[in-house]
Amino acid sequence: MKKINAKLVATDIAQCALFVALMTIGANVSIPFFPVPLTFQTVISVLSGLLLGWRKGVISMSVYCAIGLVGIPVFTGFGCGFAYVLKPTFGYILGFILSAFVAGFIVRGNSVPFWRYVVAAVAAFVANYALGIPYFALIWHYYMHSPSLGEFIVSYNLLYMPKDLALCLLASVLAWRVAPHVRRSRNKLKSAEKTEER
Repeated sequence: MKKINAKLVATDIAQCALFVALMTIGANVSIPFFPVPLTFQTVISVLSGLLLGWRKGVISMSVYCAIGLVGIPVFTGFGCGFAYVLKPTFGYILGFILSAFVAGFIVRGNSVPFWRYVVAAVAAFVANYALGIPYFALIWHYYMHSPSLGEFIVSYNLLYMPKDLALCLLASVLAWRVAPHVRRSRNKLKSAEKTEER
């Protein structure tokens, strides 16, 4: 039983660590595209909730946020440090945690139909921007005292929404295919644990 418990814990840690690594890569990789570059942090945060569930999704995104704040260079441009909270885009990092929660919460349970994955992905996408845009506006206007708030909300926020929504919809298809296998392998370990207990 101890061996199986250790396997479950090790699997959970590995899954969370994988998404922390993916977020770090996603923060620093962009593909030239029109009208804005393709970036992948939003979709990775949504996938973490869809594939890992809301608890592990939130843990993985929270760890990503925490290690960046304490000085490990995982944010965009390999940025880090507590001063990052004063950057306009930090609201999106907090939004990744919320996205993972929303996505995972909606698809919790077994035998989740495809439409719920789509709803979860869209809701998580909306949650990320619902937190990210107001935070951007507050820092941009009240801390940085920068002009042309509306123009920069469009160029730094709204222009990214169509590509993020498209990627999140693709993530819902991927998660619908992959999540049952992830769930099945975990259930096998749990079943083996219960068998040993008897």
